[in-house]
Amino acid sequence: MENLEITTDFIKLDSALKFSGIAESGAFAKDFIKEGLVRVNGEVETRRGKKLYDGDVFSLGSESFKIKGIAE
Repeated sequence: MENLEITTDFIKLDSALKFSGIAESGAFAKDFIKEGLVRVNGEVETRRGKKLYDGDVFSLGSESFKIKGIAE
């Protein structure tokens, strides 16, 4: 599992997929989510605007990332 560091309070799921490199573009991210291939904290997530916060884990296949907020 890798960490995805963010500097904001949250990141939306589709953006997290793009920034992590799992999805090449927003269109790929949208399709992965729509097809039910993405899990957030172990549960299938079909909302691309789902907000992810520090400590949340998202995955697609064997790739998984944990959201890490940067302390100010």
